[in-house]
Amino acid sequence: MGFTLEGPVLEGALVRLEPLGHRHTAGLAAAAEESRDSYGFTWVPRREEMGAYVDTQLGRAADGKLAPYAQVDAATGRIVGATSFWDPRRLPSDGRLFAIEIGYTWLAASAQGTGVNTEAKYLLFRHAFESWNVARVDLKTDARNARSRAAIERTGASFEGVLRNWSGSSVPGEEGRLRDSAVFSIVAEEWPARRAALEERLARVHERRTAAERVMRHPSEAPRGPGVTI
Repeated sequence: MGFTLEGPVLEGALVRLEPLGHRHTAGLAAAAEESRDSYGFTWVPRREEMGAYVDTQLGRAADGKLAPYAQVDAATGRIVGATSFWDPRRLPSDGRLFAIEIGYTWLAASAQGTGVNTEAKYLLFRHAFESWNVARVDLKTDARNARSRAAIERTGASFEGVLRNWSGSSVPGEEGRLRDSAVFSIVAEEWPARRAALEERLARVHERRTAAERVMRHPSEAPRGPGVTI
């Protein structure tokens, strides 16, 4: 039986990945306009472009090329970005899925550096390896995007090299130009160790958040000492 690319809801403690729909348009538009300082190498639609962006992603989904998600803050229900499974590769003999890419990812400025990206990648990796039984998950970014490359490396993905002139540039003003793409991956044999490392990272994120919330509720319990401010 062939594979149909459909991503289910993926629920974490920090983020919920919901299959993209028109109901997410307004929230995505607000998220994209918080601050755009970190989007230099990533195309993120402006508020007035978000409806067409959602339509395009849903069209790709209908063609079986993409499983797009809205990223939703689990605590507040606020939409904080988007991501996708895409480029499914199947064996020609039986249509079985053997590889998938994670891409079309962006986050609102307020969600960056909060653990949301780490948990979202964890949820996507886990589904790909443990539900779809893929042999490989890919991630790519503009080779010049040091911020994105560092974020991908923190998920445990291995850098494989740079594909020169691989795809169209997403940088404003570079329309029609080609970019070099840095390629990363995790393969199935690596996933158990990568999963354990990601779970350890997420446990530390939760510990820090719990401590911060406790201090907010009970300021007198905040640690004091040289260099400590509350």
